[in-house]
Amino acid sequence: MRYFIELSYNGKSYHGWQIQPHDISVQEVIENGLSTILGSKIAIMGAGRTDTGVHAIQMFAHFDSDLIFKEKELVFKLNSFLPVDIAIHSIFKVKPEVHARFEALSRTYVYKVNIKKNAFTTDTSYYVKKVLDIDKMNEGAEVLFQYKDFQCFSKSNTDVKTYNCEIMKARWRYKDDELHFEIQANRFLRNMVRAIVGTMINIGIGKTEVADLHSIIKSKNRSEAGFSVPAHALYLTKIEYPEDIKL
Repeated sequence: MRYFIELSYNGKSYHGWQIQPHDISVQEVIENGLSTILGSKIAIMGAGRTDTGVHAIQMFAHFDSDLIFKEKELVFKLNSFLPVDIAIHSIFKVKPEVHARFEALSRTYVYKVNIKKNAFTTDTSYYVKKVLDIDKMNEGAEVLFQYKDFQCFSKSNTDVKTYNCEIMKARWRYKDDELHFEIQANRFLRNMVRAIVGTMINIGIGKTEVADLHSIIKSKNRSEAGFSVPAHALYLTKIEYPEDIKL
């Protein structure tokens, strides 16, 4: 049987989602927990690969097992076993061909920028001292819809077949003393969201003009785009799948 796991995690203590040779990852911790509880080696496949320090409000992964267990009981046992910064929300059966990564229709990220110094949000948002023009930043966000190739926002030396992504949503909005950038796409390149946000911040402080964004994207050159903002303020918030994946 193939099972999906819905979970969330605080990425502060982890070197990203994917298993690393010498560093602790979210995937490794969950695999160890599942394998211990079920008494059999369990490998999981995530819907994506968040980088070191990035958080997930909603993440999915799948695993295969012929063992008999009750899903709700496994959720309880796994939550009891795992550290407090990883939470399992549900485990459910899916069709055997459904893949957590390849079957996903879209992924949504939110980046949190603090515009007022706050001693209690230093670990959850990125504090920007300069005044930001949100209208210009949203003008820049609108430019993204005109393009598919986002190599300029991709980490260098990334092993991918294509840099094309279909962006479905990109918008800045106020939330209390923070600016939240929400972006939804069918797929994301490594470091893509953080590079986009850094470029948008440059637009917001007047360092880069909105019109310059066209030449930046067309250049396909990472050095032409803005700086990469810190990972600790980035959240994977939603992953969408076809409605008929459940068994």
